[in-house]
Amino acid sequence: MNRFSFVLRRPIQLIPVLLGISVITFLLLQMTPGDPVRLMLGPKASQEAIEFVRARYGLDQPIPVQYFYYVMNCLRGDFGQSIAFRGPVSGVIAARIAPTVFLILYGLVISLLLTFALAVTAARQRGRWIDHLIRLVCVAGVGVPSYFVGLLLIMGFCLRLKIFPVSGYGPTFFNNLWHLFLPALTIGIGVTPILARNLRATFIQQMDKDYAIACRSRGLPESYIFSRHVFWNSLLPTVNLLGVVVAFLIGGTVVVENVFNIPGLGNLLIRGVLTHDQFVVQAVALLLAVGVVISNFAVDVLTAILDPRVEL
Repeated sequence: MNRFSFVLRRPIQLIPVLLGISVITFLLLQMTPGDPVRLMLGPKASQEAIEFVRARYGLDQPIPVQYFYYVMNCLRGDFGQSIAFRGPVSGVIAARIAPTVFLILYGLVISLLLTFALAVTAARQRGRWIDHLIRLVCVAGVGVPSYFVGLLLIMGFCLRLKIFPVSGYGPTFFNNLWHLFLPALTIGIGVTPILARNLRATFIQQMDKDYAIACRSRGLPESYIFSRHVFWNSLLPTVNLLGVVVAFLIGGTVVVENVFNIPGLGNLLIRGVLTHDQFVVQAVALLLAVGVVISNFAVDVLTAILDPRVEL
């Protein structure tokens, strides 16, 4: 299939996915116990005041009507009015989206660096103690929760060694590289075992193929075969996993931002849940889901570019 037509067709196919996500998010919040209006006004609020606020935010309408207006407003970039923050949800999100995007990209870079370092070392030292150690660490690392890793890093590098700040997000790029290093390392460590194990297996598979054996029979050094052939032929399976990795990173920000008190979307999502601010929760959940969908779409396009044999 023509790649240009794929780029045009795929976003249309994603529309039902996004609508499904919006429906699930909307219904789950409707079933959540608690009244956001009563929580905002307090226990001493009169029934008249409660009804007035409900009407103001459209919460007195039937659920299908609320959902219809929610979707129509989202298409215009209007996510409603925040009950807890008492302002437009779009403005609240705009003030917090930058730290989350920076953290995700930073964590992805750290994860890729760790992945290539571990996978290359394990594959080149196949069957030796360092290979077994890396594989053991990767297996153990899959089951370690992000909040536990974050707390260990805070206790070690912030409270005891006092090398990095516990939290914060600065106004400059280099300031953020410093403040967000431990949070990015935390979410990067969370996805590295998955990538490293996959890439190591791909390296070894490529090293045993006929072209690699033919290169060895010609007397070419192992380092040359690996760097010129094995390495590049192993990248495509790793690229295919990037969509899943980004999804894990996006989910990890919800936990990590609260552990390190980063003013991002993950932190905002938890605050919205605790205050029963359904407009904030709906908007943040939808944006995070859109981020996952877009990342998978980008991975599909990148895979097709790197390997013309792939059918789109």
